[in-house]
This record gives sequence, C-alpha cells and structure tokens, in this order.
Amino acid sequence: MVAAESLDGSGAVPAAGPAGEAKVEQAEPLVGGAGRQLALRSRIGVMTLVLLCAVQFLDIVDAAIVNVALPSIQRSLNFSQQNLQWVASGYILTYGGFLLLGGRLSDLLGRRRMLLAGLAVFGISSLVAGLADGAGLLVAARLVQGLGAALMAPAALSQLTTSFREGRERTTALGVWGAVSGMAAAAGVFLGGVLAQGPGWRWVFFVNPPITVAVAIAAIALLAADHASQGTGDRAFDSAGAVLVTGGMLALVYGLVRAPAIGWGSGQTILALAGSVVLLLLFVRNERRSSNPLLPLAILRVKGLVAADLTQLIAFAGFFSLLFYATLYMQEVLHYSPLKAGAAYLPITAGFAVAGAVTSQLIPRIGTRPIVTGGCLVAAVGIFAVSRAPLHGSYLVDLLPGFMVMALGAGAVFVSITAAANAGVPSQQAGLAAGLLNSSQQIGSALGLAVLSVAATARTDQLLAAHVPQIVASDAGYHRALLVGSIVMAAAALLALRIKNTRQSAPVVMVNADPKAGLTPRPSAQQPPRTNRVDPIAKVGHRTPTSVAPTPSPQDRTSRPDA
Repeated sequence: MVAAESLDGSGAVPAAGPAGEAKVEQAEPLVGGAGRQLALRSRIGVMTLVLLCAVQFLDIVDAAIVNVALPSIQRSLNFSQQNLQWVASGYILTYGGFLLLGGRLSDLLGRRRMLLAGLAVFGISSLVAGLADGAGLLVAARLVQGLGAALMAPAALSQLTTSFREGRERTTALGVWGAVSGMAAAAGVFLGGVLAQGPGWRWVFFVNPPITVAVAIAAIALLAADHASQGTGDRAFDSAGAVLVTGGMLALVYGLVRAPAIGWGSGQTILALAGSVVLLLLFVRNERRSSNPLLPLAILRVKGLVAADLTQLIAFAGFFSLLFYATLYMQEVLHYSPLKAGAAYLPITAGFAVAGAVTSQLIPRIGTRPIVTGGCLVAAVGIFAVSRAPLHGSYLVDLLPGFMVMALGAGAVFVSITAAANAGVPSQQAGLAAGLLNSSQQIGSALGLAVLSVAATARTDQLLAAHVPQIVASDAGYHRALLVGSIVMAAAALLALRIKNTRQSAPVVMVNADPKAGLTPRPSAQQPPRTNRVDPIAKVGHRTPTSVAPTPSPQDRTSRPDA
C-alpha cells in the first residue's frame, strides 16, 4: 500500500474506507507544493529535494566565492582598499537585512512565486556584476544580489518543510539541507579560486545566470503554484513593520560589518548599532499593536525555536572564523595560491556530507538536542586544533585533521539545528521560521567576523609594538582569532541545551485530492486516534478529513515498487 502516490502512475490511490473496504481517491499530479506531501523514495521527491538544496547552495556559495577573487577585482576595477570589502559585505548586508521580510512574503504571496522572483533578481544582478566596468556598479549589483538571495532562501526552506511528510522523510530532507549549507560555504572558496585563476574573476558572477535559469525551469515544472494566504486579514500587509524590521536588520548588519574596519568606538559604528536597536524595538511595539503583524510574536513561543536560532547564530560565528582566518593563514603565511587554498577545503565538503547522512539517521533515535550539543563541542575541538598550527605548518599534519573534526561536528550541528528550528511551526508560517533561521546564520557570520577581528588585530598590534616581524605578528593574530572562535563554538553548546529535542515522527497519511481541503491525517488502523490540538500560533480553519491507508507492514514496505 502506498500513501499519497499511486503504484501504477495512473493517479488512482487505494485507501481504506469506513469499514475497511477499498475505495479510490484521485491523487494530485506528481508536483510538490501546497496540499501535497512527498516521499524521498519517489523520483519526484528526490528531484524536489535536489532543486531546493540547489537554491540554498547557490545562496551560500555566493557569499564565499568572491573572497579569493578580491585581489583580482581590486586590480581590474581600481578599488580602494576601504571600498573593496563591500564586494563581499554588500551581499551579506542585504541578504541578512531582507531575510525576515522575504520569509514573511513567501508565506503571504506564495513560496514558488517568491522563489522565482528571487531567482530572477539574483540572476540579473549576477550578470550585471560580471559586466561591471566600475567599482560602484559592482557593489550595487552585489547589494541587489543579496536581496535576491533573501527572497530565495526562506522560500526554498519553507517549501521543503511543507513538501515532505513529517517524520523520517522530512528529517532526512532537512538533514540534506543543513549539510548543503556547510558544504556550500567551503566549496565557495574552492570555486572562487578555480574561476579567479582560470577564466577570470568575472566568471565568479557569470556562472550564476545559467544556473538560475535552470533552477527556475525546474521549479516551474516540479513545484505546484502556491496561492496567497486565504482571507482578507492575511492579505493586509504590515508595511510599517516591514520598513522597521528591514531598516533595523540593515543597520545591525552594517554596524557589525563596518566595526572591524573603523573601530567599535567610532561614531559611525555606535550610530548604526544604536539605530538598529531603536528600530527593532519600534518594530516589536508595532507588531504587538498590529492586527496583521509581519512577525506574529507568538511564533517565538514555539518551544525551542529561539534557542535553536541563537545556537545557529553563535555556532556560525565560530564556523565562519575558521573559513576566514584559515584562508588568511594559508595565503598570507603559507603563501598558497587562491586555487590551492580553495582546494584545501574540499575535504571539509566530504566531512559535511558524511555528517549529514549520519545525523539524519540519528535524529529519530536520540533527538536533536544531544546531537547539537555534542556537535558544537566536537567542532570546537577541530577549530582549536587548527589554531595550534605553527608558523610554517603542514597541511596534512597541522590543518587537515582539524578541518575534518570541525566538519563532522559542525555538519551535525547545522543538520540538527535546521530540524529543531522548524519543528512545531505551522505550515502557514514556515517561511517566517525559515527567515529567522537564515537571519541568525547571516548575523552570526557578521558578528563572528566583527568580534574575532578585534581579537586578531589586538594580538597583531601587540606584537608589532614589540618589534616582532610582520609575518609572525599576522600569524599570531590569525591563530588568536581561531582560538576565540573555538571558544565561541563551545559556548554554543550551552545554548543548545535549551533547544527542543525533536524526534519527528508521524503515521503515513493520504493526501486529499482537493487542493482547498489542505492536509488532514486520520489515524491508521494500528494506531489510536489522536486528539485535536489547538495551534498555539494561529487558528487553522476546518479542513475536510482525508482517507488514510492502513500502515503497511515491514514486508509491504520492503517489497513494494517505488512510486
């Protein structure tokens, strides 16, 4: 017996009637989306997962891919040293600043619609960046790129959490998503080195448009068209809240990005950070009073959600420290070429893949909390090992072991955090939850770089004042930052103790053929009826019950053909 998909591809799905006799329901077309839940063992399920993870890979890789190309960009477009940082930071600024808005828009206007809009913005701005003949145009294109990513990422993650069946299917899908996030960060450095040393820095941007076109075509083919939220109340847009939260997030990320360059005590930094606090406080006040808030504050009462997002924020601050300062160490101290420095991270991508596969199997057995806690501690050990590399260190002896330990630990963290942060969130607010999680990642990256830069600079300046050679002082500064990064990663383990210990499991359900009816499971023959629960965040309207097939036996599961 197959739930939600027919055995013969005709669209007819056998189901159990009231007295156990078989009846036939007409299944929806093999398209993932609203009112449709997929199985990973089906072809459409695998294709949908690959599509959505490709979106996440594109978003994350573009934050890292330009780093090793910056020297070439500076020479080609005559960037000043002060403005060069905005090629990388401009993307992070708008990506982090618009994520909450992008997440909520995907809930209100439709996830596929916002995904396609984000892909269009991202692809066009990438083409403009590749064709840029001046510094100003390139920075402007990067700012728009970040906006496109902010529309894409929460739409893709919320589409994933609502497309796959709750339980092992969804846990595995979220595990792959989390692993892809870490793999993309490491792969971006490698790809940037390959392109910068090969066809040139412009191809760092030219590779994006054909990929976005392919992903958009796949999204149209695989994802069912989402409809805007039903009811006039949900259609009312909280414009004041959108302006306040976007302004507050932009000011916060801007202050964190600029602080390392101009100092924490500078008037510009203080003004940006203080302004962000004021705007975000006004946003909270607005949301409390609004009848249709952009961010329903009740979502923060979902058990473990805030702890999961904060853990992601702190853990990504520690993880980003390794990528940033280990790259500086390899290029500035060990004199690696951009290609060689990028290739040094390839084993990390393999480590994330292994961690993702193992973690997705462990979550249903032991839950997310012990995995996140243990993973933070393991990753901290790996970063600490890298911080002990000597001045003239060896990659195989001094860097690779720490890289692999960090990848296994951080991979487990990001996979489990993604599952924990989405557990218990109603489907109509999945985009908002995705925006919160992705925002914590981007703010964590900016915060980590800002804080660790202080540690690195202080150590380097101290040694230079003592007339230590520049290369030795820089090396010591990089390693001090890595040491602090390992401490930050270990601190994330304390926050992880507060996250929800998610072990998502649910009976196999049928999907109603009526797209307006939603997805409402009834208990299978082997399980007692479930009591109705009131959604703590939003009232869900009445939905037509659907028929449920009896839970298949283990023999049925292993012998039936794939859908």
